[in-house]
Amino acid sequence: MKTLKIILLALLVVGCASIRVNYDYDKATQFDNYKTYNYYSDMNTGLSELDTKRLLNAIDIKMKAKGFNLSDSPDFFIDIKSSEYREAQRSNVGVGLGGGGGNVGGGISIGIPVGQSNINRQITIDFVDENKKQLFWQAVSESNYNPNAIPREREERLNAIVEKILLEYPPKQ
Repeated sequence: MKTLKIILLALLVVGCASIRVNYDYDKATQFDNYKTYNYYSDMNTGLSELDTKRLLNAIDIKMKAKGFNLSDSPDFFIDIKSSEYREAQRSNVGVGLGGGGGNVGGGISIGIPVGQSNINRQITIDFVDENKKQLFWQAVSESNYNPNAIPREREERLNAIVEKILLEYPPKQ
């Protein structure tokens, strides 16, 4: 049983290792003043409708665990944007040919790409105080994305992303 727990923990760490998150926040913000939240009604996440539902569900679960409540008259709103991009090809094989004699030399080299480039997804989550009309916290995550993943894998991946994003909220001042 203990071995199983260690293996599951190792898989979780390895699975989340490729999720990179950058945080930014307004240092003057009193984060203790924020207890309720909601989402912008006209939010265009850039995700499919099903992935948007998965992401919002993951955020709701994590926010509730942190003591925040979803409200019709919230202290702040959450805005989500995402985009996909193809990572530059890094793997290639170089083939070279050269020659020379006397004081003359020449050569030719060709780089041949090997494998496919990765598809990555960037998700930006903004916390906005509508009363003050200002952004007070932001997280930008980048991670691998498999457009052919089955629903369970998509849900697990989005849960891991949300877990890592909200790990640093509220920031320790």
